[in-house]
Amino acid sequence: MTAAAIPNAAAIEARLREQLAPSALEVIDESAAHAGHAGANGLGYGTHFRVRIAAPAFVGLGRVAQHRLVYDALRPFTDAGLHALAIEIQR
Repeated sequence: MTAAAIPNAAAIEARLREQLAPSALEVIDESAAHAGHAGANGLGYGTHFRVRIAAPAFVGLGRVAQHRLVYDALRPFTDAGLHALAIEIQR
């Protein structure tokens, strides 16, 4: 995988803004803290992310359905090496 194909916080943020139009969004690359763990790529970035998000699309949905919307939006990144995603739904 080339460096250009490795997921990054800015690209993930742009995709979530495009797909879910969030009212609040924070994307944090926590990959460096997971060096040596399963799924780490040895680069210290691009594999483990935390997303804090609030979006109108989540209203009336249960937690699993809210998370599914985020996972579905980020599927291209999962396919490109995103290994772990911590999702925090904000109200």
